[in-house]
Amino acid sequence: MNITQQLHDVRARILSRRWFLRDCGLGLAGIAAHSLLAREAAAKAEIAAKAPASENPLAPRQAHFPAKAKRVIYIFQAGAPSHLELFDNKPELTKHDGQLPPAELLKGYRAAFINPNSALLGPKFKFARHGQCGMELSEVLPFTAKIADDLCLVRTMHTEAVNHAPAQIMMNSGSQQFGRPSFGSWTTYGLGSESADLPGFVVLTSAKGTSGGASNYGCGFLPTMYGGTPFRSAGDPVLYLSNPAGIDLETQRASLDALNRLNEQALQSESDPEIAARIQSYEMAYRLQTSAPELMDLGQETKETLDSYGIKSPKDASFARNCLLARRLVERGVRFVQLFHEAWDQHGNLTAGVKQNALDTDQASAALVTDLKQRGLLADTLVIWGGEFGRTPMTQGGTDGRDHHNRCFSLWLAGGGAKSGYTHGQTDELGFNVAVDPVHVHDLHATLLHLLGFDHTRLTYRFQGRDYRLTDVHGRIVEEILA
Repeated sequence: MNITQQLHDVRARILSRRWFLRDCGLGLAGIAAHSLLAREAAAKAEIAAKAPASENPLAPRQAHFPAKAKRVIYIFQAGAPSHLELFDNKPELTKHDGQLPPAELLKGYRAAFINPNSALLGPKFKFARHGQCGMELSEVLPFTAKIADDLCLVRTMHTEAVNHAPAQIMMNSGSQQFGRPSFGSWTTYGLGSESADLPGFVVLTSAKGTSGGASNYGCGFLPTMYGGTPFRSAGDPVLYLSNPAGIDLETQRASLDALNRLNEQALQSESDPEIAARIQSYEMAYRLQTSAPELMDLGQETKETLDSYGIKSPKDASFARNCLLARRLVERGVRFVQLFHEAWDQHGNLTAGVKQNALDTDQASAALVTDLKQRGLLADTLVIWGGEFGRTPMTQGGTDGRDHHNRCFSLWLAGGGAKSGYTHGQTDELGFNVAVDPVHVHDLHATLLHLLGFDHTRLTYRFQGRDYRLTDVHGRIVEEILA
């Protein structure tokens, strides 16, 4: 082939539209992918562009409409508290104790571990009515009974998940799959934080860690600045908070300023919200060195306050201590505080287990609500108490245990625009199915976001080519539980 022919072939190849679209990655698929990636990058950059790099990306933001709740304390009782021993009185279940459940009741039913055709088990504790509202509560909840008129008890929760980890992640992120942002992360994403010296979303854990792990409070595909920050229950709340030997505050500040200047240059160039999160995390760690010790010092609290929570030693880690820390955190502007207490998985030893768990959590939970109310904080602080599902009306482990049950379970709300002194919904006479006014997990999330001032269909984040939200493509606002 002569040189003239070679040049002609090269020129023809360069001018070939088909070659250009194919080999330069601009085919129809490439064009579509480029468009989707560009939209996703723009959505991510939007967060970083909301404020100059020198400003706090967690600065308070306005919700879609005026909100009843400004902050959240979510007391997550992991392991699945038994609604039948705590919140949902079933005299008929007592009458049929030891009998097999009706065959029609078990049609299509899926149990986690037991043979569904197991004997029915009557409730282990007595119930009584409390408060002016006449709310029925178990005898093992004497302190919760004293705040009955402040509670909104939802007895008709239901979910798809039947095992702990997926159900916990579902309750906290709206999906059984790992990788979705938690409710706390969506809240801080939408509202920012009112605290300059503490994270916007703080996590406190008592008992053992949860089955769902960090996915219960993670940020998923949201920028990391919106994820929950775990605080230790005793000692320094965050590891490595103190400077090492030979590093004073002046040296630390100079190093941090130099690092921030480099990060801000990168942020201006790339508009990557993860760089903004990095800047924020470094600055937050610096401020935490002063704010965290003051926060954790319960010696500032009166003996009357400590006694009301049931705190025997202010320095000892406990659920009660975490409840008091939750109040101190929201007082300091933290937007979302989540307490995890996994101890409620009574497949056996039900009577003693539930009694002990109630002893560990009842007084402090009620004291938190009362304390917030006395300080004028309950009206705009939404308190949530509940687990991932309930327990079966059928026995497991002889005559003193219950299996997982996702068809109905109970939780309560207080403050933040939730209707007080109100019991929502009704389960059947055996506590097996929802009979009236069901509330799915997505419905709960839609309602909680509504109380925080959000239209749950509009609080979205673009990821992998689609707009995600806490409620996925589901959810309705449960108007009956709104004040």
